[in-house]
Amino acid sequence: MSQIPTPPQMPVEAIAVPAWKAKLTDYVELSKLRISIMVLATVTVGYLLGSRGDFQIITLLNALCGIGLVAAASSMFNQVYEKRTDALMQRTQNRPLPAGRITSTEAMIFGSICGLYGSLHLLLFVNPLTAVLTLATLVMYVGIYTPMKRFSSLCTTIGAIPGALPPVLGWAASGQSLTMDPLCLFAIMFVWQFPHFFAIAWMYREQYARAGLYMLPNQIPARTVTGLLAVAFAVLLIPVSLMSSYYGMTGPVYSVIATLLGVTYLGYSIRFALNETRPNARRLLFCSLFYLPIILTAFACSYLG
Repeated sequence: MSQIPTPPQMPVEAIAVPAWKAKLTDYVELSKLRISIMVLATVTVGYLLGSRGDFQIITLLNALCGIGLVAAASSMFNQVYEKRTDALMQRTQNRPLPAGRITSTEAMIFGSICGLYGSLHLLLFVNPLTAVLTLATLVMYVGIYTPMKRFSSLCTTIGAIPGALPPVLGWAASGQSLTMDPLCLFAIMFVWQFPHFFAIAWMYREQYARAGLYMLPNQIPARTVTGLLAVAFAVLLIPVSLMSSYYGMTGPVYSVIATLLGVTYLGYSIRFALNETRPNARRLLFCSLFYLPIILTAFACSYLG
């Protein structure tokens, strides 16, 4: 029986990714699209709460456009500043800048365009408060948090501030003045970040140390310190997440959900503190990623209900 001929192999050059597509992929990676999507999701929650469900879709889209561009600019400027240290860490050395696929000049130009246009877009099509707060977030993230990573592990505390501001930006975009309502969301996101950050910092502590970045596990290497601080912030998160119920913003169903989530987050933090291993740090990290969307959804449903 004659064999069916095998189709000829395509040459590597024929299946290579086009240069423009590879470049576009690098710019998308440079903007940290997944983080930007998470930022815009929390912005949307803040906007829905501020507008109490009676929102203008055009205003929301304008806010997401402007804030998204500024968030992308923040990521680009951050990576330009950390190009040398990223090249020293295995988890970041293949990023577009340290790998040489995009130059620092290109990233600065593109980041500047995104930042300036995003800020102007918010000023012209949303409102000045949102534009100012968004620009302040960029300045704090790039101008304070990023360079501080080379000097002190307190950078985590500074970085948690711009990290917690997105729902406040969404609230401001709805046209509301700043009240206790968005501050409750800010407080939840601020405290939530610490066990999340500590898990990441512990998992990659050797790489951070090799790059000369000051993170808690390599600045205070004593065993259990990182885990105990994660537990402390997880404990704090429970009453912080219930502040909205204390002030009458959310109902009893939210309180139950927030308490259960908080206790679960605390449980994973305790497990990590008792046995600081990579699997336990990873479990804590995954728990933090489940916690946030659930708590924000529960908050929004209770607040708007």
